[in-house]
Amino acid sequence: MLFLKTCAAYGQFLSVHWILSPSILAPLQYWTSHFEIFEWWYFRKYGTSFIEQVSVSHLRPLLGGVDNNSSNNSNSSNGDSDSNRQSVSECKVWRNPLNLFRGAEYNRYTWVTGREPLTYYDMNLSAQDHQTFFTCDSDHLRPADAIMQKAWRERNPQARISAAHEALEINEIRSRVEVPLIASSTIWEIKLLPKCATAYILLAEEEATTIAEAEKLFKQALKAGDGCYRRSQQLQHHGSQYEAQHRRDTNVLVYIKRRLAMCARRLGRTREAVKMMRDLMKEFPLLSMFNIHENLLEALLELQAYADVQAVLAKYDDISLPKSATICYTAALLKARAVSDKFSPEAASRRGLSTAEMNAVEAIHRAVEFNPHVPKYLLEMKSLILPPEHILKRGDSEAIAYAFFHLAHWKRVEGALNLLHCTWEGTFRMIPYPLEKGHLFYPYPICTETADRELLPSFHEVSVYPKKELPFFILFTAGLCSFTAMLALLTHQFPELMGVFAKAMTDAFCPAELRDWDCRRLFMCVEAELEILPAPPSQHFQN
Repeated sequence: MLFLKTCAAYGQFLSVHWILSPSILAPLQYWTSHFEIFEWWYFRKYGTSFIEQVSVSHLRPLLGGVDNNSSNNSNSSNGDSDSNRQSVSECKVWRNPLNLFRGAEYNRYTWVTGREPLTYYDMNLSAQDHQTFFTCDSDHLRPADAIMQKAWRERNPQARISAAHEALEINEIRSRVEVPLIASSTIWEIKLLPKCATAYILLAEEEATTIAEAEKLFKQALKAGDGCYRRSQQLQHHGSQYEAQHRRDTNVLVYIKRRLAMCARRLGRTREAVKMMRDLMKEFPLLSMFNIHENLLEALLELQAYADVQAVLAKYDDISLPKSATICYTAALLKARAVSDKFSPEAASRRGLSTAEMNAVEAIHRAVEFNPHVPKYLLEMKSLILPPEHILKRGDSEAIAYAFFHLAHWKRVEGALNLLHCTWEGTFRMIPYPLEKGHLFYPYPICTETADRELLPSFHEVSVYPKKELPFFILFTAGLCSFTAMLALLTHQFPELMGVFAKAMTDAFCPAELRDWDCRRLFMCVEAELEILPAPPSQHFQN
């Protein structure tokens, strides 16, 4: 606003002192008055000055400016620590609930394309997860578990596989127990040492080259893991050491059962997979860290059991539970399914949206606000790659993981992708500045791009938050204002030279009949047409 007032005052100063010729001063005052009206309208609509917004958003990054808030300098230490904690929480990576098998899927991709689908950062996070879930402090008391504790830290895949085989060989040693099966009997019990379930897990994940081979190894791991779980369950209250061992055995058993269900899903036994997932969620309802309900949602969508999908969403799409792209976009798919087969943009523009269509559009806007990268993959505007083993919520990695498994479900619903194509970009009109404020969720985190570049391979172009493009009218008005201000500055600095330039431009472009117009009579006619009170004579142009 200060800029506009300065321009207006400067224009009056020029008109009084006759620095500008009438051919230059007339359009300057005309566009200045109109731009004041536009600036007032923009301030009333968006709550900020247009000139200030353009300067902060577009000119400051070009000039290398930094936004320093002096009002928070007194609390800089507390503010920095809070912002760091918020950044860490926003950029927390999660285990991908639908991650693939390394040996049967990721390695096969490498053999065919010669590209590594997993980054070192992603595999390092997986190694940390394995050490957290599959090891405990008492592993050194059991030779096989001690070997596996070192195997999970190995970076070389072949070294890990060799260590798993070594752990299984140790468990093949038989030990004779000096306890008779029947009193006063000479028949002795021959026991085998409990087999190492984590060794079978490693071999199933990394050595098996097909899903069928991985399933066989996981079934062997289930036998060993179930026995260890039952033994530790009886001893868990005998001390902290036994409690930690029982917690480890619980994680191992849940992991094995979940991967067996995923093997069944990959091999086409979807109903069996659904049953295994439901049983697992009933047996261990508190282990929500594995996000087994997302596996269940995907399997139910494959069966087209939409009523069961809605029942799962009713339980997990709660305001108190963390959201994910699977939750938000599955809810949008169900609402779009009710109207997408008959939806037409032309008909909707004529008669307006019905209640069901409005609910579907709002669900799509909600999903897009949570993760804006998913629609480009669902609409096949960007190519898909294999999903990573870890994802960043609301980031490109989560979008890839969701679209990789759910694109087929959207294609199966007639008209769902068409409805998504017609409505998803409307989300950005609802949130003009998504990094500063959100509509249904927290503002979009600014750290997702950096974290996604660490999780995704280098040959993939990481998707960033779609930037809101300014309309052409605003760009045109800004350019015209800048040109007018530059013209006024040059006229003030070089009045004689600009007068010669204006005379030359007038002679070159203006018709001869327009050069002899009476400016005073012309402006008085305009004022009469617009019913504007006449201005003092001193403010009119002279011939």
